Amino acid sequence: MEPLANKINKKQVFLWTLYDFGNSIMVIAFALYFSQWLVVDRGVSDLWYNLIFVGSSILLLATAPVIGSMADKKNIKLFYLRITTVLLFLACMVSALFAILHPSSFAYVIFAAIGFLFSNYFYQFSLSFYNAMLYDLAPEDKRGRVSGMGQSANWLGQVAGIFITIPFATGMIYFFGNPGRAQTLLPATAIFFLFALPMLFWYKESENKNLVKVNLFEEYKNYWKSFKNLLAAPGLGRFLLGFFFFNDAILTMENNYAIYMQQVFNVSDKTKSFLMLGVLLASAMGAFLSGYIADKIGLKKFLMIILICWVAIFPSLGLAPNFNIFLALSLTMGLIYGSTWTVTRAILAYLTPASKLNQGFSYYSLAERFATFIGPLVWGVITSTLIHYGIWRYKIAAITLTVFIVVGMILISKIPSQPHPSNITLT
Repeated sequence: MEPLANKINKKQVFLWTLYDFGNSIMVIAFALYFSQWLVVDRGVSDLWYNLIFVGSSILLLATAPVIGSMADKKNIKLFYLRITTVLLFLACMVSALFAILHPSSFAYVIFAAIGFLFSNYFYQFSLSFYNAMLYDLAPEDKRGRVSGMGQSANWLGQVAGIFITIPFATGMIYFFGNPGRAQTLLPATAIFFLFALPMLFWYKESENKNLVKVNLFEEYKNYWKSFKNLLAAPGLGRFLLGFFFFNDAILTMENNYAIYMQQVFNVSDKTKSFLMLGVLLASAMGAFLSGYIADKIGLKKFLMIILICWVAIFPSLGLAPNFNIFLALSLTMGLIYGSTWTVTRAILAYLTPASKLNQGFSYYSLAERFATFIGPLVWGVITSTLIHYGIWRYKIAAITLTVFIVVGMILISKIPSQPHPSNITLT
């Protein structure tokens, strides 16, 4: 399978980046407000909040690689992206409605949490197909910058999401049900779907579809065999394992970031929102610039530089003596954060055989989400068992995440710097 063109298709890239812009509006609303609504407002423990991500990871493990393999055999992505996007929208709506209607009812809290679990699952599942489209959007020597454009749109979408949701969080705009943080979830979900629609309707996929029959039972039967065949691609298994480890630290901090600011520095939601704006703008800048830098100096080399920066950031965040220093470190983290996803998905595009892109990116999403299996457990156990340490339990949890970065960096150092010729023809 060859890319659709030898040059960048601007219309296709625009639709692709618009989708990323839209879904990140929803992502930031749930990351910033649902997390606090559940843990701070409703009193659910940090451990139970983090176990939600464990549940979505298990679902992803059971389904994403198999469906990704089926998509590869048919050589389609858009069909599956449409299905997972609609299901993502419905799961977010369920979570938002239960959070708004009766926050005092614990049954409603449970239903909201279940909706959140499935929204995490379908979000990552949809990215398996969305990220795999990078191969079709640009030739190899331009994928870094196209990936950077998409990631910049992601961060700018999160910036827009904060501006959109602040009036709802502060009570300036009110829909129905109960006021507060939960009010942000419904508008963010609706706006996400509106921005996703152009991609779902007007994106043009390759016409080279394979008219083959696939059997779901047979795909599950051949699950491990298919996985081992995929890992035969040079460096791919090592990359996915390394990505799993360093992503474990990054996503765990991301998922607990708003709670960390509340519990350690006791800052207002308004302050959190403006800090997040700064971090996201820095991330958008980092994502955009990193694509060009990576294309010039090499994807692997630039990723190693990024990981060295992460090794320095996590202990610094944990040891920050006051909020002003934490703020400065957070803005620096934003630049690195934006660069990370730009480079990693471009690396996966050259390590994965062209005929197995959907399956490869499903394992990429799986590594990303399954990283929220161990990391959240470590974070949850530390913050729950060391409760007598006060705010230091959160600081210790942040510093501990450095270990995952170091392990990931060691593994990444051994991957190839260039695509292997067999990746073009391996089936």
